[in-house]
Amino acid sequence: MTLEPLTPENTTIILVDHAVGFANVLRSHEPALHVNNVVGLAKTALWYQSGLVVTNGLPTKPSGPLYPQLLEVIGDHPVIERGGNFDAFLDEEFARAVQRTGRRKLAIAGVSTEGCVLQTVLGALRADYEVHVVVDASASVTAETHATAVERMVRAGAVPVTWFSLAGEFQVDHRHPTAPFFQRLMREHVPTMAMGVQSYLSALQHATDGQKVGTV
Repeated sequence: MTLEPLTPENTTIILVDHAVGFANVLRSHEPALHVNNVVGLAKTALWYQSGLVVTNGLPTKPSGPLYPQLLEVIGDHPVIERGGNFDAFLDEEFARAVQRTGRRKLAIAGVSTEGCVLQTVLGALRADYEVHVVVDASASVTAETHATAVERMVRAGAVPVTWFSLAGEFQVDHRHPTAPFFQRLMREHVPTMAMGVQSYLSALQHATDGQKVGTV
């Protein structure tokens, strides 16, 4: 790992198998929060224009299509359909898609954590990518299997991140022109933080109004 920051220009976000069939067996995270985080991560990739590679199994597999909320966000972005391989890098089309982004830093999320996420992360490390695993946009059948898989990936050289911290790293500075993206992500996907900001702004407005009354 280097201390070079993650930026949209040097980072590709990879979404692995966020499929409705898997969502039925995930127990490491509360389902609505998990989907919220996945969609927030996808929006981060699209709005900041980082690399984005999305993959899923074949439509004939029991896992089924991607989460409808995710499909709504990515629109006509390509979804690479793989066969039976756990390590997505064993799929030539997927490996080429990642390579074509021209970025050597990867932020990988998916389901399940101990299955295709783990094996894809290990495959990326073998291919000499700098790998970050987005832990809160990944999920597993139990909290224990999720945590154990994350620990194995970290010991192998991957770095754990969360999706909103990645968005913040892309943003860098609230004064940058992309600030509306970050604010919208916060409003739509981190409501508690957004309400805290709203409370602060409201207090400032009341203070300003009070000063105006006092000067009349």
